[in-house]
Amino acid sequence: MKWIPTIAAAVFLPSIIFAQEQNPQLGKASVKQVIAAMTLEEKAKLVVGMGFKMPGTAPVRRANTDRSKTDSVSKEGFQLPPIDPADASIPEKVAGAAGRTHAIARLGIPSMTVSDGPAGVRIDPFRNGDSTVSYYATAFPVGTLLASSWDTALVQKVGIAFGSEIRDFGIDIILGPGMNIHRNPLGGRNFEYFSEDPLLTGKITAAIVRGIQSNGVGTSIKHFAANNQETNRNQVNTIVSERALREIYLKGFEIAVKESSPWTVMSSYNKINGVYTSETPELLTTILRNEWGFKGFVMSDWFGGRNPVAQEIAGNDLLMPGTANQTRAIINAVDSGRLDIKILDRNVEKILNIILISPSFRKYVASEKPDLKNDASLTRSAAAESMVLLKNENGLPISANKKIALFGNTSYVLIAGGTGSGDVHKAYTITLKQGLQNAGFLLDEKLTTGYEDYIKVQNTNRPKPRNFFMLPPPIPEMKQETASVDQAAEESDLAIFTLGRNAGEGADRKVDNDFNLSNDEKILLKQISEAFHKKGKKLIVVLNIGGVIETASWRDEVDAILLAWQPGLEGGNSMTDVLSGKLNPGGKLATSFPLNYDDVPSAKNFPGHELEPAPATPGNPMRGRPSEVIYEDGIYVGYRYYQSFHLKTAYPFGYGMSYTKFKYSDLTLSSPSFKDKLLVNVTVTNTGNVAGKEVVELYLSAPASKINKPEEELKGFTKTRLLNPGESQTVQMILDASSLASFDTSLTRWVADAGKYEVKIGASVEDIRLTKDFTLNKEIQLQKLNKVLVPQVEIKEMKP
Repeated sequence: MKWIPTIAAAVFLPSIIFAQEQNPQLGKASVKQVIAAMTLEEKAKLVVGMGFKMPGTAPVRRANTDRSKTDSVSKEGFQLPPIDPADASIPEKVAGAAGRTHAIARLGIPSMTVSDGPAGVRIDPFRNGDSTVSYYATAFPVGTLLASSWDTALVQKVGIAFGSEIRDFGIDIILGPGMNIHRNPLGGRNFEYFSEDPLLTGKITAAIVRGIQSNGVGTSIKHFAANNQETNRNQVNTIVSERALREIYLKGFEIAVKESSPWTVMSSYNKINGVYTSETPELLTTILRNEWGFKGFVMSDWFGGRNPVAQEIAGNDLLMPGTANQTRAIINAVDSGRLDIKILDRNVEKILNIILISPSFRKYVASEKPDLKNDASLTRSAAAESMVLLKNENGLPISANKKIALFGNTSYVLIAGGTGSGDVHKAYTITLKQGLQNAGFLLDEKLTTGYEDYIKVQNTNRPKPRNFFMLPPPIPEMKQETASVDQAAEESDLAIFTLGRNAGEGADRKVDNDFNLSNDEKILLKQISEAFHKKGKKLIVVLNIGGVIETASWRDEVDAILLAWQPGLEGGNSMTDVLSGKLNPGGKLATSFPLNYDDVPSAKNFPGHELEPAPATPGNPMRGRPSEVIYEDGIYVGYRYYQSFHLKTAYPFGYGMSYTKFKYSDLTLSSPSFKDKLLVNVTVTNTGNVAGKEVVELYLSAPASKINKPEEELKGFTKTRLLNPGESQTVQMILDASSLASFDTSLTRWVADAGKYEVKIGASVEDIRLTKDFTLNKEIQLQKLNKVLVPQVEIKEMKP
């Protein structure tokens, strides 16, 4: 009877082989074999997400003739694009995540889950109505605060903690970090972004990406590119020169791609020079892949772009969150010959390559129990180390056992981070009041009780936001009677006044009552200043803000200003650690504070103008109106403008005070002339009485014989270790040919002009401590690039 197994094998083996050929498994068969086995519908579904369950919307059956699809209707009444009912019926792996990719079970292709946001995992804190089990995440310091550390090692450490939460919650890709340039201080999402400078932006981005991805999860650096405003963000045409694009708005992305290999890049909503970024092969294929060597896939921003076929052709591989209409459009385009199946296969391959390294493919079992206690501790210290001391006239640090009169609504309600997709559902926040009490400081109880009662009443009557994008109106500052302030000055040792600002996705900030202080804030600030200074007591202002504000008109009324930005959930403890001197402030400004808004180089053309005729787009009002913005500031963004046009700022780029002092000495260059690279060494000595760290900034002034150039540009930076009083450290920075080069539009390449260059070592862009020259004997032309993204109209760019 031994022949029976042999006959069985002979009968069934061909069918097994046939099944394997028809259903090759991802990870066992090659990616190309898997693609060859996919149907057209499967390919179309893989490049289109499974739809979006937006908070504040409810699924309803479509009212038109197509009853096979489901729409979501918001409280405002507008409809989101239809979701396939089959997709909507599949339970989310992670409730509250931003989106999913389609699984193809027969080929072993799992679904990936992606989640907001850049300052912490944004998912639902409770599931299925069960409030006994929570899924809170850590609200980490916002991007601008992390960049203010100028400490890539610290930022990478934060990234490692952040990535562990992404992994532990079962998420494959986090939708961040955001890394657009601070072109204008009114940008609604500036808090998410790092800096006005592309080098600092790129280095900080690369650091956090490396940290996050060390956990085996992915990132999506965004928003690619020139997405520097929220106003009409879905329909605005950004008109910008090739040089400004290359030097300012693309450079940070280039650094991040080359130094950290992010799994994905997210294209932006806007157009660049007439074409949506997600439909632009010049941006997504020519520059990103061909010039920079990007190996991951590109996903759209949520509902970004207009033409799914054009997006696929451009190299926007994954359309998110995905709609049934997009899937049908792609299938129809292949069937009609408008979309080459080879292009679709190319995009599918890029997605499958990332799926292969994802936690979902590895069948990683998420604990859903991240180490929130440890991550909160790191958040507290990272935020404190990054805060910037803007002013200190013997007001700080505050000695122990002092009684403090604590003014300002935000002293009692911490703004941990911004709103929209950048917000985080966190278990708690530590207010400044709590932080001061935790450190043993006494507070004026009458004042504290008054604020808490006032805020409670105001919150009761405060309109609720209609969706998670919308920011509720701020509570007006509580007015104070002069006698009450005088009494607080009599009974307390000093005053702290916290000014708060918040913003987020969907809208930009305003000049009045936002960039500038409100009248109530000005009156209260003056009241406190006069009352406490009459008694010879100090007034300290804490800025718990998401974007730059005006300070020049009121800073002389106060003794110290601490810029805390939006510090994450432990913010009150972090602020107190700096205010008390437990930790020496070591942050420096990653973005300039102008004297007034009219000094901002983009003030006259931000956020652009709406085009006529411009009816509101039917449906979703978040799409805004057709508009355009012309980047007439060109390369002169932030300090590049203030330095080149000789405008003073309130607080310059790179500025930040300390409780100690640092001396710079012994600047040396490895050679008086540049060849392949130049080593720059400088010694930093702590000459004060307190241990501290110092950021060392390297600026370079280049010869401008052929094209105009900024007065100086940041070309390197580093941060010392913690230096004890009297201790020194020699730090080194390296300049290569790309550090010397500017983009020459006429040659379509980066060029370093021959001539004399000046190395400037400073504590800020306006505080240069040491300089030294070197010579480039012969012009260096770097690799020839592609003539792409050319503006179709003349731009009258400013020049010094």
